[in-house]
Amino acid sequence: MVDKKQVRRNIKQLQRIKTWQLVILLIFAGFISATFLRLNNIGMVERRSAVMSADGVGDNKATLNRLYDLQRYVTAHMNTEMGKGVYLESTYKRDVQTAYEAASQDTNPNGNIYKKVQAVCMPKFTHWSYAYLVCTTDELAKYPASADLISSVNLPQADTYLHVYISPLWSPDFAGWSVLVFVAILLMIIARLTSVIVLKMMLRHHYKSI
Repeated sequence: MVDKKQVRRNIKQLQRIKTWQLVILLIFAGFISATFLRLNNIGMVERRSAVMSADGVGDNKATLNRLYDLQRYVTAHMNTEMGKGVYLESTYKRDVQTAYEAASQDTNPNGNIYKKVQAVCMPKFTHWSYAYLVCTTDELAKYPASADLISSVNLPQADTYLHVYISPLWSPDFAGWSVLVFVAILLMIIARLTSVIVLKMMLRHHYKSI
């Protein structure tokens, strides 16, 4: 009889906190965690945009500083995945242009091929672009041993201009702690419902004879 009373007492204690109250807390905690997660993502986007702006201006020092800010932020905050990362396209274009300009300064007993190519392509374009690169490659192909001419230009590797940083699965910031609170409340709801069901089953099946 004592065990039966104890089971009933446990059920009443579990029923003091209503499930709907926990559900409301869960919804509130979910809203807060979603807000902080969104703010983390916005912070990443802002810093990525700053990198792209510095890259477009052409300030290498500022670009490196903004990259460091982006790396430090992404690696310290959850929900800051960068997707395909940030590509320093403007820096790559400038470095490619520098490589062609350097090649055009070389001396050649048969005449400077690169300088001739630039004389054809540069008037067609107001700034460096992929169309300019295609024009340069096509003009080089008109000369003998074009494959050697094209390959002799020391072009930078495009993949070295791509920067991708990894976001942690959990971080000890507002977003991280709010997610833990959300998970804790969810586990409380599950544990409460499970305990009530188990205790009622015990009361129904194991104490029929009492």
